[in-house]
Amino acid sequence: MNDTEVTVNGHSRSLAGSPTHTTALDWLRTTGLSGSKEGCAEGECGACAILVATPNPDGGTAWTPVNACLVPVYALNGQEITTAEGLGSPEELHPVQEKLAEAGGSQCGYCTPGFACSMAAEYYRPTRSRSRTPAAAEAPPAAAPCRDRDPEHGPNGFDLHALSGNLCRCTGYRPIRDAAYALGSPEPSDPLQQRLAAPAPVTVPTDVEVEGARFVRPQTLADTLAIIRDEPDALIVAGSTDWGVEVNIRGRRAPLVVAIEQLDELRELTITDEAVEIGAALPLSEVENRLAGRLPLLAQLFPQFASRLIRNRGTIGGNLGTGSPIGDTPPALLALSAHVVLASAAGEREIPISEYFTGYRQTVRRQNELIKSVRIPLPLARVTAFHKIAKRRFDDISSVAVAFALDIEDGVVTRAQIGLGGVAATPIRATEAERALLGKPWTLATVTDAARILSDSGTPMSDHRASAEYRAIMMSSALLKFYNSTALASEEVPA
Repeated sequence: MNDTEVTVNGHSRSLAGSPTHTTALDWLRTTGLSGSKEGCAEGECGACAILVATPNPDGGTAWTPVNACLVPVYALNGQEITTAEGLGSPEELHPVQEKLAEAGGSQCGYCTPGFACSMAAEYYRPTRSRSRTPAAAEAPPAAAPCRDRDPEHGPNGFDLHALSGNLCRCTGYRPIRDAAYALGSPEPSDPLQQRLAAPAPVTVPTDVEVEGARFVRPQTLADTLAIIRDEPDALIVAGSTDWGVEVNIRGRRAPLVVAIEQLDELRELTITDEAVEIGAALPLSEVENRLAGRLPLLAQLFPQFASRLIRNRGTIGGNLGTGSPIGDTPPALLALSAHVVLASAAGEREIPISEYFTGYRQTVRRQNELIKSVRIPLPLARVTAFHKIAKRRFDDISSVAVAFALDIEDGVVTRAQIGLGGVAATPIRATEAERALLGKPWTLATVTDAARILSDSGTPMSDHRASAEYRAIMMSSALLKFYNSTALASEEVPA
């Protein structure tokens, strides 16, 4: 067993003896760092948020907030993290903590450390733009109507989506927002700001066995494929945003966990004339940043996919690997005619995503295979949209997800692909509705007929999120809403 340790708030701490299923949150609290809290143990409340030092494109470091309740602590071996205790002290508050206190942004205080960490990550974001002078940015915004302000960015460039994974039950969000909008720029002497100029820690291969259970981080993809060939019961994890819930809520344990999220071969993103290929272990936040809107359908999806905290760890490979019928990416990938690249020690094979799902949480992936990447063929459809129906606008599981990808030439639909999630045992293509659109004029009459067919797609069921009837209506209304948005867009184009 190799030595294992994590740098926490500037000090090295050993992981020796911790069970392999231990989360970063549980480990931190056992070491006396109790600022991080457990609220939901599912990655939905953000009370457990911590900052992880991750590489940025310039060769320096970024402070990335993640849910400590979901991250296996051994996944942080050799890494560097900062907790709420590392931001500041009662005697010398960090600027984020200071502004939260001044604005009255804490009542019971349970969620406050998580808010402070997420807010600090945005505070240190190098690309945070400012539309006002530092003096104006440091003053709390006046009590003006919400319509007079950018609903997402403050006068200091603070993006409120950075806090979308942090929930507060008693304070209310207005003072928290005021605190975020009052933040100025980090001082050059700020240690956490200075840290950004140096490289992030390198990945450390890990092989730990505690009480008969192993956690392994192989050094290369070839090593990984050899392990899962020889150990067919090995559990493959990337961001662990799904497996972490299984560990916390259902008490699941695995005799062998193989971590792949740091494998360079699985973190590539390439764009050619023929396709966009996205590595299966590249965090969704990085996919979003690297694509920079290149795939408009995914650009619409990403802000609705859970929260920033989840997207900083979650991956497309993990979303497909679970085989869940309510994952957010499969409907979009179905509409984009994506292919899934599966790798094993024997080689690779490419499967159309329309053939990937075989049953409820079942796929064609074999035990000795892992998802290497997703390939999206080019050119893309010209008109796309992603509709997610959920009880909350953000940070929620969808009741229904619908993705549209159409080509419309001279008012006639020449390509129509519709992906659906949450309406069957697997994500599906709405082939009958697609056929009702193809070759037809893009008119309200055509869309109304196709919407009626779309409402009969799949086999929606009733559960605590929505009834079967509601799901059917939402599929139909999504297409009508999509049509209306294209009609409005065409009216806005000058003649």
